[in-house]
Amino acid sequence: MLAIPVPFVVSMLLGLLAITLYVQLSQQGKVASMFLGLCAVTTSVVGLRWTFGLGVFSIVQPILASTIPIAAWYAFTHANRGLGFLPVKHFIAPLLVVISSVTQSWLALPLDVLLTLIYVSYGIALIRFSSKETALINVSLGNWEGVKKAENIAGWMLIFSACVDTLMSLDFTFNQGGFSLYILTAAHLILFPVLSIAVVVVGINTPVSDELKSRQINRSSDEAASSQIMTSERAHEITSLLDTKIRQDLLYLDPELTLSKLTRKLGIPAKQISIAVNQVYEQNISKIINGYRIEHAKHSLSTSKDTITQIFMNSGFQTKSNFNREFSRIVGMTPSEYRKSRSLYLKSELSKND
Repeated sequence: MLAIPVPFVVSMLLGLLAITLYVQLSQQGKVASMFLGLCAVTTSVVGLRWTFGLGVFSIVQPILASTIPIAAWYAFTHANRGLGFLPVKHFIAPLLVVISSVTQSWLALPLDVLLTLIYVSYGIALIRFSSKETALINVSLGNWEGVKKAENIAGWMLIFSACVDTLMSLDFTFNQGGFSLYILTAAHLILFPVLSIAVVVVGINTPVSDELKSRQINRSSDEAASSQIMTSERAHEITSLLDTKIRQDLLYLDPELTLSKLTRKLGIPAKQISIAVNQVYEQNISKIINGYRIEHAKHSLSTSKDTITQIFMNSGFQTKSNFNREFSRIVGMTPSEYRKSRSLYLKSELSKND
C-alpha cells in the first residue's frame, strides 16, 4: 500500500539531509542536524508501527512525537544563542506522555489529547516568538525576514500536526481508522519536511562565532531595558547615534551585520535599539539597514557600469532575490529599471545643457 513506505522514504531523506548538513556546516549545523535526526527516527518508528503492528512501537511513537515540538522550540529559541539547556518545565509534557504510553493498556489515559495540547501550545509559542525582534539578535539583519518566516511556519506546522492528530482520532472513532493511513501519509509528506526546512533555515543563519559572554551581557541589559518606558527624546537620541555610526563606519556594507554587533558598536542594549527604531521609523532595524544598502546601490547603479550582481554584493546584500525585493519595495521599480531611468534622465539633462 502507498501509505506504508512513505514514512521510510521521508526518514531516509531527512537522515541524508542531517548528515550532509552536519558535514558541511559542522558546529553551526549541529542542532539542526540533531533535529533532522530526531524527525528521521520518529518517521521510521511510524513506518515500523504501521507495517508490523508491534506493541512496542505503539509505545515509542507517541514518546518520540512528544519531543518534536520541544526540540523545535530549542532549535529556534536556545540553540546557538547562548541560552544553555532547556528549563526542566519543558520535560514535564514528554514525561506525562511516557507515563500515559506505558500505562495505556490498563489506565487508558487521554494520550491523543495530551499530544494535541503539546503541539498546539508550542505552535502558538513559536508563532509569538517569531514576532520578537531581539530574539534574532545574532542573526544577520539581511536574513531577519527569512528566519522570522521560518519560525512562524514552524509554529503553524505544529498546529497542523495537532489538527492531523485530531482528524485521526475522529477517523478511528467514526470510521474504525479506515482513512488513517492516508491521513498519516499526507501529514508526513508535509509536516516533517517543512518543519525540518524551517529549522535548517534558522540553524544556518544563526552564527556561532559571537562570544557567550557578550550574549549574556546583551540579555541582561535587555531585561533591564524592557522594564523601562522609552521617551521620544531618548528614542531620537538613539536613532541619531545609530545613523551617525552606520554612516561613518559604513556598517551597512557588512553582509553579516547583526543587532548584536550594533549593540557592541553603540554600547546600547539591543532592546533599546529595537524599540527606538520602531518608535521613530515605524519599521524594524532590518528594513532600516536595507534602506542604507539600497541608497548605496542606487548610487552605484547611477554612477558605475558594474553589473547588478556586483552592485548588490558590494552593497551588503547576501542574495539577489532579497536585493531585488527590497529595492522594489523602497524604490518602486527593479534595479534594471532604475538604472535605465537614470540613464535616460542623464541623457536628457545633457541634451538640455547642449
